[in-house]
Amino acid sequence: MDLVAPVVVEPLRRRRCSECHRGPLERMIVEFNAPVCLDCADLGHLVFLRRGDTALTRRAREASTLWAVVVRHNRRRTRYERQGLLVEEAALADAERACLADADARAARRARDAVRRAALDAAITEVLRTEILRLFPSCPADRATEIAVHASAKGTGRVGRTAAGRSLDRGAVTAAVRASVRHVDTPYDTLLMQGVPRHQARTRIGPAVEAVLRTWRGDDGPGGGPRGGLAHG
Repeated sequence: MDLVAPVVVEPLRRRRCSECHRGPLERMIVEFNAPVCLDCADLGHLVFLRRGDTALTRRAREASTLWAVVVRHNRRRTRYERQGLLVEEAALADAERACLADADARAARRARDAVRRAALDAAITEVLRTEILRLFPSCPADRATEIAVHASAKGTGRVGRTAAGRSLDRGAVTAAVRASVRHVDTPYDTLLMQGVPRHQARTRIGPAVEAVLRTWRGDDGPGGGPRGGLAHG
């Protein structure tokens, strides 16, 4: 049977319990649109475990018969974000002992995983760099490296981390190069700071972007012309 954990809220403004009228409340649950303190909600015996230590959180949750999720509303992002858990004190103590017992093994595993991830990241960057230089043979080598590193940065969702980028889709790789040229080789950023709308700024710097791309492709020789068609800056 799936477990449904209670949700405890850290209120952003002063609230009082609708049952015992104590307050202000550090944490509460909401029942029938009314705040209820943890003691009245039969959760007052639980202790707070802040998020951050994945192993400790998992073990404490598994060892605790009763546990609750603690959230706080982020006004800027307009969503609730997890802050941690409320767990039984004995369960937390057991989890802490278990984590201390195998701390060295977990640290070694994290180190091995970090090495593997670093090797994978380097491989992704090098493959992307090689493809950039294949498509743009006159692109300076250090610039190709810079573009590849930026485009393949982990956790960014940039081209090098997308399916299209990993498959070396020509359009995706070109998009990464074009973005770099836009920001480095044209006054695009200055135009944005001057309040020029993004689409207008791209239109204005488009010819300059395409000129750099043609040069890097090697299209500027006699009789040369842009291959692959023009695209917006």
